[in-house]
Amino acid sequence: MIRINLLGIERPKARKAAVSFDVGQRLTVAASLILIGAALAIGWWWWTLRQQSAQLDADIAAAQQEATRLRSVLAEVQQFEQQRDRLQQRVALIEQLRSGQSIPVQLLDHVSRSLPDMLWLTTLQQEGTQVTIEGQSTTLIALSDFVGNLSTGTLLQRPIEIVSSEVQPASGSGADAVPELIQFTVRAQIAGATEPPPPAARGQGGAR
Repeated sequence: MIRINLLGIERPKARKAAVSFDVGQRLTVAASLILIGAALAIGWWWWTLRQQSAQLDADIAAAQQEATRLRSVLAEVQQFEQQRDRLQQRVALIEQLRSGQSIPVQLLDHVSRSLPDMLWLTTLQQEGTQVTIEGQSTTLIALSDFVGNLSTGTLLQRPIEIVSSEVQPASGSGADAVPELIQFTVRAQIAGATEPPPPAARGQGGAR
């Protein structure tokens, strides 16, 4: 009689199937984990890029606003510098005009500033360094003040001479009455100026 052990033959196959099933499961799980990890990594990378992009957009917007503000500030600074340059040019021009004023201009300015109340001029004449002023006044005090005012400053030499002062009596009556007036002549010399020699003297000098 022949005995066949069927159980002994089938047991190794079952073990091989169980072993092969375990390896396939492990590979599937490992592949799934790899895919999930890759998906998570890609998702995190994409989220990071999105955050960086949003931050860059915010930085660009802030930079553009700052650039706009700086442009307005720069325009104001340029406008201020232009105004400053114009003012400096005006000041330089005024100083140039002041420094380049001729003697007649300075003389007119000095005489006009020296006029007191109740006194007015009829003639102002300059011949060389000599200045002759004629005018009228209602009081001798006004004439004295005028001469004293002319003596201030450095334009005219002191003393200033009152050449003549003649009192003109009042005339008329009522609304047509003319009050008493003092007609005067004042003579002065311009300080720091030299009078040119007369033509005869220049001719003799040339003959020499």
